Amino acid sequence: MSETHADDKPAPRPQRGGGPFGGMNLPAEKSMNFTASGKRLLGKLRPERLWLMLVLALAVISVTFSVLGPRLLGEGTNLIFSGIVSKSLPSGSSQADVIAGLRAAGNSTQADMLSGMTLTPGLGIDFAMLSTVLFWALALYVLSSVFSWMQAYVLNGVVQRTVYRLREEIEAKINRLPLSYFDKRPRGELLSRVTNDVDNISQSLQQSLSQVVTSLLTVIGVIVMMLILSPLLALIALVTVPLTLVITAFIAKRSQKLFVAQWANTGELNGQIEETFTGHALVKVFGRQKEVDARFKQKNDDLYEASFGAQFISGMIMPAMTFIGNLVYVAIAVVGGLQVASGAMQLGDVQAFIQYSRQFTQPLAQLGSMANLLQSGVASAERVFDLLDADEQSEDPDPAETPTEVHGRLVFENVSFRYTEDKPLIEELSLVAEPGQTIAIVGPTGAGKTTLVNLMMRFYEIDSGRILLDGVDVATMTRHDLRSRMGMVLQDTWLFGGTIRDNIAYGRPDATEQDILAAATATYVDRFVHSLPDGYDTVLDDQGSNVSAGEMQLLTIARAFLAKPSVLILDEATSSVDTRTEVLVQKAMSALRAERTSFVIAHRLSTIRDADLILVMESGRIVEQGNHVQLLAANGAYQALYAAQFAAPVADEV
Repeated sequence: MSETHADDKPAPRPQRGGGPFGGMNLPAEKSMNFTASGKRLLGKLRPERLWLMLVLALAVISVTFSVLGPRLLGEGTNLIFSGIVSKSLPSGSSQADVIAGLRAAGNSTQADMLSGMTLTPGLGIDFAMLSTVLFWALALYVLSSVFSWMQAYVLNGVVQRTVYRLREEIEAKINRLPLSYFDKRPRGELLSRVTNDVDNISQSLQQSLSQVVTSLLTVIGVIVMMLILSPLLALIALVTVPLTLVITAFIAKRSQKLFVAQWANTGELNGQIEETFTGHALVKVFGRQKEVDARFKQKNDDLYEASFGAQFISGMIMPAMTFIGNLVYVAIAVVGGLQVASGAMQLGDVQAFIQYSRQFTQPLAQLGSMANLLQSGVASAERVFDLLDADEQSEDPDPAETPTEVHGRLVFENVSFRYTEDKPLIEELSLVAEPGQTIAIVGPTGAGKTTLVNLMMRFYEIDSGRILLDGVDVATMTRHDLRSRMGMVLQDTWLFGGTIRDNIAYGRPDATEQDILAAATATYVDRFVHSLPDGYDTVLDDQGSNVSAGEMQLLTIARAFLAKPSVLILDEATSSVDTRTEVLVQKAMSALRAERTSFVIAHRLSTIRDADLILVMESGRIVEQGNHVQLLAANGAYQALYAAQFAAPVADEV
């Protein structure tokens, strides 16, 4: 339903992705507010808040069991070490006697170390207690894994339902957008937002939500356990928190703009690929493969550089966090050893603390590494939100009016329209099309012919004046009601992947097999369908590559024939049909146009000689109107167009 004459269109759309011959080196998109976009993205999870509470509860249980594990393993180490030391001490003596003897012998360091332990001289390792401790440690880790799996399962459902609703929202939004939105954007770039960016949002939410929740809870749980074991060592570990935040913020700030550029370049590259493939034959005909390859290489290089830069810079977070964690590990090991030697801590407690230090720095590093994923997801979300925030077409009136009788009388009353405010196109246009009339619209390219029929269909809204259908202002009707009364056959044919039968029935889904066959016979589709292997069950692709251009045109005419609209619009509808078939189709259209208003946009004036009324348009105005004979006799604009088509070939022959 896009316009077929380039000069009738609005201002040329910006070729961000570019076609085979479009512009290059356009500025990259600027990032929106990261915080605001992130909050808006998280706001999409609001309908899932009860499930999110369950995810949080499962995460708390899983992390709690995981955090308690090192404490139990530390107790096991204490049992082993105390048993070994106890075995080496003389049986029958008490721990106090042993410590006093060591001090008396001048071994104060050993005495201090033993004072911090629980010893039974001569007893050895308590394997029963050790088995119990190890059993509970194993049970905690198993339970932690089970609850972690349950959390991931529930969260997966939350994310997928959220993305499902987002896709529905995008689909509904696209149906509410005006045609002008699509005229100004490459299809490939728009498809990239609907597919690639939404998939990236899904992946980012799936990975980051689980990791962020688990990491934060782990940090909190580990801090509590470290404070219980040793406030001094906990203080050493906590020193890394502000350092981690500073480094993460520093790196994330520099990588965010690169993630925005990455997904913008992805959309541009998709736009170029889509347009190049669509115009593949044109590229071959004009021998522009090298230029297309060069443009592809340029866009591919831009995407590579942005993606490499974004991933490389954001990837620096994890090594930086690991380096800090190793420094903390060394500091805790040294100070912990001194604590054990002084009797302030037991060996198993230091072992547990070292494990906690690892558990503490690891989630911090994970949170840092999540920054690149979050930035990528928010960059994609910004592009999707830009689509969702686009200006929509005006709402249908409620209550809406509808014609009481269907005749197809169409009236233009002082209609004015312009695509851009500074460039008038149609000014104060008035005309009356009576039921059953065939109105032909001719004129040079850019005169406003296609624009005129687009205004009838309300693909664009007029600036002033009125358009009446059977006495009712079309602006007071719903778009569905208006368009259901009109049929349109464009110069650019459109077929979808499906059978020939399905493509014809698209004009009236409830049509019977007899109706479909009747429409196909009347428009001479039936003539070529029987030559196909599967007849009406032949499956077409969306490009209609297994039928000719003329046969595609006939299928679209059959689709309009089956719909039986009250107003029929033919925009160069027979341009791809051979001369003999065109004559047959014109006869078929005569039956279809009976008691219906028909608008025919034509460049070949021979096809509209029998029109009841011919409108000659120039610069958005009707400069002449009448039938073929009257306009030739007037010796005006129509006669000049007619002479240009028929007199010139004769002169050339002479």
